[in-house]
Amino acid sequence: MAEPSKTTPPVIVVGAGLAGLTAAAFLRRRGIPVRVCEAGKQVAGLASTHVDAQGFSYDFGAHFITNRLAAAIGVSADCLPVAHYGEMVRLGGRTYGYPFGLMRSARFLLSGISARAGQWGATPPQSAADVFRSRYGAALADEVAIPLLESWSGARATDLAPSVATVLNNSIGHTVLLKINSRLRQRAVAIGYCHELPETRHVWHVYPVGGVSLLCRRLANELESCIDLETPVDRIIVEQGRVAAVRANGREQPAAAVVSTAPVHILSRMVTGTDALRPLARFRYRPMVFANLRFTGRGHLPDTMLWTPDGGAPFFRLTETPLSMPWLAPKGHTLITADLGCEVGDAIWTASDEELGERCLQYLDWIPNARRRYLGCRVVRSPVAYPIFLNEYEQDRQALARSTGVEGLYSVGRNGEFAHWLMEDVYWRSLNAMRQLIRDQVAPAA
Repeated sequence: MAEPSKTTPPVIVVGAGLAGLTAAAFLRRRGIPVRVCEAGKQVAGLASTHVDAQGFSYDFGAHFITNRLAAAIGVSADCLPVAHYGEMVRLGGRTYGYPFGLMRSARFLLSGISARAGQWGATPPQSAADVFRSRYGAALADEVAIPLLESWSGARATDLAPSVATVLNNSIGHTVLLKINSRLRQRAVAIGYCHELPETRHVWHVYPVGGVSLLCRRLANELESCIDLETPVDRIIVEQGRVAAVRANGREQPAAAVVSTAPVHILSRMVTGTDALRPLARFRYRPMVFANLRFTGRGHLPDTMLWTPDGGAPFFRLTETPLSMPWLAPKGHTLITADLGCEVGDAIWTASDEELGERCLQYLDWIPNARRRYLGCRVVRSPVAYPIFLNEYEQDRQALARSTGVEGLYSVGRNGEFAHWLMEDVYWRSLNAMRQLIRDQVAPAA
């Protein structure tokens, strides 16, 4: 860590991913001293891209970037528009468009209508399972939505809070209009991926040349002198209910405030001098393995994303990114990413890349000549891929959404907020949190 300031203590930002760099850049532009402590050797965090010797690009999971976010960060000139993006569901050997293709099934449609009709006077939902059954009907919920939810979260839908089933911003009518506009303009209009700002026909998916880490690198350019790499923060020191300092690499640094992007169960262990964050220690994240399977040819999936709720397969989602972004694989080749939920240390987590590739390949026999076309697998692992909204700590999660309970301590980003935000929402919410930080810092002196 750099030498402590002899004047005003800086705001310490923990983590140099998108949320941390967004927060730090916003504060610095307003003349507020700031330092970014990053435990790793480079910036970007989860927004990182890997490119192998054959020219295949692997993101750390799925990232959805819009032209609006690219413009806000200043990377529009380095982004390519995404012409198409679609989702389908494979069920019982058939594929259905998502969500409207499923509703063309008479069984799903009638079940959904019946569920809607029965909502009058119904008791409030007590779990995610209740929400899905009341929203979609028992048939669609039990055969599609709930199996996917349980594979993704590793928990029973009856144990998950109703808040898991976050309602999309758009009505069905608005969604239809956006989809029609997407086809007419040959652009992948963003539908359901932005919650902080309105989704319109003017907001579509783009992809940065060189990978999603470009966004973090651009933000880091104006923070070069403020970023301390390989500087893990192991203590956030609270005195009389307010942040006083941090300890990193064995050195203590006074802090005007702390902005953390750390997973909240880790943050709870970092904070000393208060028990306010103790409830966060129970919060769980879902570990995930992303198996990137390389193939010759292209168009092996019926659309960019394919959900697979049928039991048996180790994965619950397949994504053929080159169908939307051809440049992510060499010409005449493609990449299919299989999402596998797991636990750290289990058989999936510890399997080799090729073992996982073979395990996935066994369930892709419906792809013509899949084994002959297969070129190998590269795996990316995340121990904290997604927050798990368990009912047992839902009240504490809602309290965290309002405040950390410690003056001068702010938790931002998907892991820091323990929320299912995608990249654009992470950006806007981080800005809003820093506006609140400035108001909080000024108010006591007013």
